[in-house]
Amino acid sequence: MPYHTDASAPPSDPFNPAATQLLDDTQWQLAHWQQANGQVIDVPPGAPVTLELSTESGQRRASGTAGCNHYTGQYVLKNGLLSFNQLATTQMACIGAVSQIESTYLGALAHIARTGVQIPASGQPQQLLLQLDNGDQLTFVQRSAPDRSSH
Repeated sequence: MPYHTDASAPPSDPFNPAATQLLDDTQWQLAHWQQANGQVIDVPPGAPVTLELSTESGQRRASGTAGCNHYTGQYVLKNGLLSFNQLATTQMACIGAVSQIESTYLGALAHIARTGVQIPASGQPQQLLLQLDNGDQLTFVQRSAPDRSSH
């Protein structure tokens, strides 16, 4: 009988539609943005791009920072695809590279073509992959949830 350990198993398909159901109540930070042409879009230091997907209110709510401003709105998980309804943002003045990444990121959220989730052996999502319709890929790493027991 052949011997097969979990360590030698092929990695799971990150674009498996069922895996996206694990995205509820998770928090992410943009770690890497690679354009279709191979160029990397840099996130300016001190201007993190974050995404929180929460069901705490009984509805699917997305929120985060886009580099300078905060954003919020509803999200949908359907047929293995993460999508966002109209997002509202704060209107702080942002300058330079922070302003550029913010407008590019918020625009990208309207053009998600594929959603992937990389899940290690622990069974918890580790990376969120958003592939845009123009071929760009955004890679997010999971952040730990804040302790809400003190509220």
